[in-house]
Amino acid sequence: MYGDEATVRKILTGLGDTWAVVGLSSNRRRAAYGVAQVLQRFGKRVVPVHPKAETVHGEQGHASLADIPFSVDVVDVFVNSELAGAVADEAVAKGAQAVWFQLDVIDEATYERTRAAGLEMVMDRCPAIEIPRLG
Repeated sequence: MYGDEATVRKILTGLGDTWAVVGLSSNRRRAAYGVAQVLQRFGKRVVPVHPKAETVHGEQGHASLADIPFSVDVVDVFVNSELAGAVADEAVAKGAQAVWFQLDVIDEATYERTRAAGLEMVMDRCPAIEIPRLG
């Protein structure tokens, strides 16, 4: 398990409300689109990060984490496991407090590296599933 219940709760309720969602585009068929909607319903500011830098759910998108001109609290990663490690490293460089890898995104070396850098981290879970369970 990559992120116990206490860590999940801390990320979802205690670290701040600005979430950069890497892989979020205006494609309604992609999981990131629906997850971002759920996060917004629970009071999170969702910042799209995608090469197209599209505006999604009313928020201006950015091509990369480094292009976001303000701080982010959590980086939610919707890319495959091979690319996710580089995104986690960008999250560390950006000064995020946590990284969240979506379902089926697992990279144990990245998990260890990100935790060693002082960030909270969850892998292979979905915040849209977890946040309603918090009550």
